[in-house]
Order: sequence, then structure tokens, then C-alpha cells
Amino acid sequence: MGQDVSAFSDLSVAVLAGGLGTRLRPVVSDRPKALAEIHGRPFLTYLLDQLLNAGSSRVVLCTGHLGEQIEQTFGKRYRKLQISYSRETRPLGTGGALRLALPYLLSDPVLVMNGDSFCATDLTSLWAWHCNRGSQATMLLADVPNTERYGSVKIDSDGTVTQFVEKKQGGSGSINAGVYLLSRQVIRSIAEGTVVSLEHDVFPTLMNHGLYGYQERGRFLDIGTPEDFAAAEQFFAAINERETAVCSTR
Repeated sequence: MGQDVSAFSDLSVAVLAGGLGTRLRPVVSDRPKALAEIHGRPFLTYLLDQLLNAGSSRVVLCTGHLGEQIEQTFGKRYRKLQISYSRETRPLGTGGALRLALPYLLSDPVLVMNGDSFCATDLTSLWAWHCNRGSQATMLLADVPNTERYGSVKIDSDGTVTQFVEKKQGGSGSINAGVYLLSRQVIRSIAEGTVVSLEHDVFPTLMNHGLYGYQERGRFLDIGTPEDFAAAEQFFAAINERETAVCSTR
């Protein structure tokens, strides 16, 4: 049932970067979250570098609020990555924005990433795991010490998602890390032009219908609040230090 894992470079990628960023406005009010600066460069560049390191060749940026700033910043190319844009004229939610971008997404499945979070993971390993399962949808899961803000995701021994636990219950656990591999069938099932949330409207309906969770031990960051945004520089500095140490031992 597996696909050619070497074809990762042929995957269409959608980055969901159209959120309003209301919680972050006290510290980032003049630009979309994806352009919030960390170490002197836009947050979105960390995601694009991750895609490049995995071998991606093209990406669709799904924009909305202040989306023209993203287009002006990146244009049609970032390093070797070809960029296209799908822009909402009104907020459609993560699912609605992805459905709007479908004409630009040519592969099956499609790699989808939230534009305001980062997980230190090997995307090609996620892709290989997804191919081996032959699933309709695979969700990257990250371990965090406190799930209260996010809610948590339960999986069984083979990775099948069995439960979504509501926010505010707290404790350590696995959360949705905002990176997905979704079949075109799943994306096409979203009604066009409607406000739809992947997290709340789409994924719960896929339980017991081919939804898997891929467990990742890498560090996770969501810049959606001023507190987490303030921690972002240290977060990426720690990742860079770890990568440098690994390279020095090779």
C-alpha cells in the first residue's frame, strides 16, 4: 500500500497563514503572525526552511488578514522554493482556507502546516509513516508538559486516533502539532465557501475512518500568545545549538 517515499519533493504543501492573530496583537499588531520577527527574520521563514531541508520544491501560502504583506515579503520564490498564493477575501477557518486553495494543490495527499506553529520533526519520516499506513489523514502529534491550552489527542498502539480531549483538562500529553498529510478526498469533502475548522469540524468526523496520529518527540512552539512569542527566540536558539552539536559529531 506504500507510495514512493522519494516522491516527497513532489508533494504539494499548503501553509495556513491567514489567521487574524487577535491574541498576539498586544505585541504584534502591524503584520500577520507569519511575519512576526524572531532573530530578525519572519517566523514563516523557519517553516519554509524546514520544508526546503526536507526536499520540498513548491508551497502554497494560504493568506487572509494582511495577506498582501506576506506576498510583498516573499514574492514568488523563497530560496529554491516556488511560492503560490491562495487568499481569502473573508475568514474561512483552517478548513475553508484549505478548500479554497485546492486548485493549487496538485498532489495526493497534500502536506498541510499551520503558519503560526513549529515542530522540530523530520517531515520525510512523517511522510514515510503516512505512506505505510495508507491513511486518509495523518496528524503530527507533539508531547507537551501541559495540554490545558491545546486539548490532547489519544491514539492506540498502531497510531489510530481514538479520542480528542477538550481543552482545560491539563497535564502532560500529546497535542495536535498543526502538521497534516491529507488526501484530496478529505479536502474535497469540505464545503466550498463555508467557514470550517479542520480541528473542530473535520478531524472528529474522521475518527474510525482512517485518521492516524504520528508521535513526535521534537520540541513544539505555537506563537499565538504574547507569552509563547516571547519564548520563540530561545526556542530556535536551542534547536540551532542542538543541530550544531549533532553536525559536529558526524
